[in-house]
Parts: sequence; structure tokens; C-alpha cells
Amino acid sequence: QEDLEALIAEFQSLDAKKTQVIESSCPPPSPRLNCSFCAHPERDELILFGGEYFNGQKTFLYNDLYIYNIRKNSWSKLEIPNPPPRRCAHQAAVVPTAGGQLWIFGGEFASPNGEQFYHYKDLWVLHLATKTWEQIKAPGGPSGRSGHRMVACKRQLIIFGGFHESARDYIYYNDVYAFNLDSFTWSKLLPAGIGPAPRSGCQMIPSPEGNIIIYGGYSKQRMKKDVDKGTLHTDMFLLKAEGAGKEEDKWTWSRLNPSGVKPTPRSGFSVAAAPNNRSLLFGGVHDEEEEESIEGDFFNDIYFYDLGKNRWFPAQLKGPKSEKRRRRRGRQAEAEAAGEEDKEQPPPQGPLEIVKELVAEDGTIMTIKQVIPGAAEDKDRSESEEEEEGGALGQHVEPCPRSNAMVAVKHGVLFVYGGMFEVGDRQVTLSDLHCIDLHRMEEWKVLLEMDPKTQEWLEESESDEEDDDVEGAEGGEEEEESSEEESEDEGGEEQHPPVEPGEDHAQYLARTQQHWLGLARSHMGPEAKDKKVLKVAQAMAKTFYEDPV
Repeated sequence: QEDLEALIAEFQSLDAKKTQVIESSCPPPSPRLNCSFCAHPERDELILFGGEYFNGQKTFLYNDLYIYNIRKNSWSKLEIPNPPPRRCAHQAAVVPTAGGQLWIFGGEFASPNGEQFYHYKDLWVLHLATKTWEQIKAPGGPSGRSGHRMVACKRQLIIFGGFHESARDYIYYNDVYAFNLDSFTWSKLLPAGIGPAPRSGCQMIPSPEGNIIIYGGYSKQRMKKDVDKGTLHTDMFLLKAEGAGKEEDKWTWSRLNPSGVKPTPRSGFSVAAAPNNRSLLFGGVHDEEEEESIEGDFFNDIYFYDLGKNRWFPAQLKGPKSEKRRRRRGRQAEAEAAGEEDKEQPPPQGPLEIVKELVAEDGTIMTIKQVIPGAAEDKDRSESEEEEEGGALGQHVEPCPRSNAMVAVKHGVLFVYGGMFEVGDRQVTLSDLHCIDLHRMEEWKVLLEMDPKTQEWLEESESDEEDDDVEGAEGGEEEEESSEEESEDEGGEEQHPPVEPGEDHAQYLARTQQHWLGLARSHMGPEAKDKKVLKVAQAMAKTFYEDPV
């Protein structure tokens, strides 16, 4: 803990040397997770602050401030003296006061090896009009934490939940605090009724009436030494203010039982306020824990929650109107041929699972599993087919399945920046940018692309290279690491067994499985789980069989 505090103090002394505001055009931010992403209350801009990046060996922390200009589709970096210390997993909320304010609370700082954490309990405000940072020192606020949620509601910042982790233990919270934006004072709320269990990463929605809605989240508890059990929460609660927005409000918890189609269980989802008194939930991951390994199903779907009707429903992309008309004309011209296609592609009744395989530059086989929810109540066969076709066409431009994406809504348009997905022990951190008009719900647009196959990933066994750039790793500077990716021609290491005459795919895989198991094991190392080695071996065999190098 003392080492981390000294490291934070060292970074702050570097930041203190900045004495003037510098705004400069720049390339898009480097990949990062758990930053904040908010819409400017008065300008057509999005504000990104902080975050972290893990390259397989080291954790980088940031306190950079980026501005995305929506009209120009361009980025600029804003350097302001005396910013908050580097952090991730904090919370930010924007209010329109005095030309706009960005409020930030909490978050964490991690050691370069990612094994020690320092949790902040500080409160900062960025005055957007004057481009100045200010730390607000008021007593009685929440304890240090990350993974909490914070929203602006009726001239108050309301904070709920989160967690604190040390080298020895961890704790999850379900307490509620309010910070008054007029008096600059904290108060701990003590609502009546039974509220949510302790959790982090939940959905927190303010209602126009000044109430708060909580959905989902994640927590874990220790079962025995070194064995933790994770819980995906899917319950929903209302925190109701029984007053007129005064400090002496009485608050009450009650459980909500929404109608409609709730999101499938998941963590790492992203949330934003949507038009028409709705809130939206995007993406996330459902981890399947098997023995000691964890396999994750990642999502890129959208669910809406209607606050007035207390109802969930999955979003359905309609596809561009001109595209629909062309498809209708094409369907009439190919009426006979369509009969056979209908047999091959019936409209999906349940969730549709699409599995894509990519081979990264370092030879790692990345399997991306995408789950598309089935259309609810397909009353019109041709319409459902159109939506299915629209989805198929749109798959080229929609965000790939991911968790922990950064989202913001401006003028009814949802912007999705970055996020992550995992392939075995490898973490891919994204830095792409997509948007979709929530009024029309026709199609995703790509504003910034990223090829996940090009991402650097350093295996732990390569840690002897760490000394070369420890300073950059601990500093979390923007410089990209210059270490070269090692690329080997795996096909040249060992010749793949030839396909015997008359042998089908299944027979070939069965006969050569041991060969590929040995090769996969040699690449993944003795510590890799047998189940993962088998998957990689099968994928390698399939790749070589279908594409005779």
C-alpha cells in the first residue's frame, strides 16, 4: 500500500509541473478499459477520462483527458494542470451547471504487475467552460472503492455499491451516499425496506421523478481458502425518494418485477440513458465456471428498459429502408429459388450462436462467440426474414461481442467505444468506435475501426523482457511499447499429417488428434488446461485440413 501511495505521489508531482492548458489534435486514444465516457451537456462532444490497459505482463494506468468531436469525427487531447491521479473503474457524471461540469468519484490504481490495488475516495470536478480541475474536499463521503455506480439526480450525485480489494481480502458494498451539488456536502442515505445485496457493476438509472432504479451487477464471496464463488445478480430494485428533493428526504427500497424480456444473465454490461424515458443495456459477458477454468460468452446486443411501463425488451435492428426495398424486389423476382433457401434458413426461434475463428499474428487462434437473441413473436414471416437478412448484412459493421465497453448517448445517438473480449488466457482490449441512431434503430455505423488481430500480447513466460520498459509500464504513458511481436511459422515447425485417400473430415481429426494435442501443448505450455489445449488442437487441425498450406 505504501509503495502504491508513493507511486501515485510521484505521478502527481509530474502532473504538477504542467502549468497551462494545452488542447491539441491527436490520433484516437490507445486501447484502454474502465475509463469514463460522457456526453458534453452543451456541445456536440464526448469526454473520455482515465482507464487502464493490460498487455499480458504489465498494467498501465491513465489520467488523460480526450475530447471526441461528433461532427468532425476527430479527437483532441486536453492537458489541464493538476488533474486527478491516474485511475480506472471510477465513475463520472455530467451536469449542465455553469457551462457544464464533469464530476468524478473513486476508482482504483493498480501496481504494474496488477496484483496490488489502491482504491480512491476522492471527489473531483472538471469545469468544462474554464477548463480547470478542482478537488472537492468534503467530509462524510463513501469509503474508497471501484466498480460503484454514480448518477446525477435532482441536484445530487447518488452513489451506490462497488467493492474494495486488498492483497488479503475483498468486500462488496450496498450502501448509498448523496452529494449535494448546492451545499457541497455528503450524506449517507439510510433507506427503509430491503435493498439489493452488495454488488458492483450494476445498472443505475435515475428517473425523471428523482427515484433510482438498480438492476443486476456482480459480486463474489469466499467459500474456503483460495476458493471464491461469483454471483451474477439479475434482480431489480427501486429506491424511492419520499420528499420534494430536500436533504431530509426519506428514501425507501422496494423490489421491482418488470414485465417483458429481461437481458440474459451477464456482467460487464454497459448502460446509458436512452430517448423516450428508457434506459439501455449493451453487451457484457456470461462466464461459465468449469473446475478452475472460466469460459466467457460475450454479447453485443441491446436491451431497453422502459421506466414508465416497468418493461424490458430486446432491441431489433430494422436495417436501412432502401436496403429493405431492394430486398423486397429481389424476393419477388426470385420467388421460386426462395423456397429452397427458406428450408435452409428458417427464422430463428431462440438465440442464434455464431462462432468466428481468427488467427492472430502470433499464431494464437481466437474464437469469438456471438449470441444473437431470437426475434420476439415473429408474427410476419417475411418481416422476420428481412430482419434476419438485415442482421446478416449488418454483421460486417456492428460492434463485435464485448464486455466493459464505454457508452454515451448524445442527441439520441448511442456511441460505443472499446471494451474487451477474451480468448483463452489472452485479453483483447478494443479501441474502435461505433454509433447507432436509437430513434431509427436501422444500422450501426463504424466511426473508427480496429483489427483485434494486431494487438500486442506478451505471455507471462516472456517476463524477462520486462526490464526493458519498466518505466513506461509503470508510468502508463501514451507511448506504444516498441517490443517486436514474435512471429513463427508454426506450419514449418512440423509438417501436418497428410490426408489419407477417401478420408473424411471427422476421420482425419480423430486420427491426427494426438499429433495436434502435442503441438498445441508445446505452444501453450504445461500449465494450460487440458480442455483449452484440446480446443486449440482441434482448431489447428481443422485449419490445416480445410486450407492445405
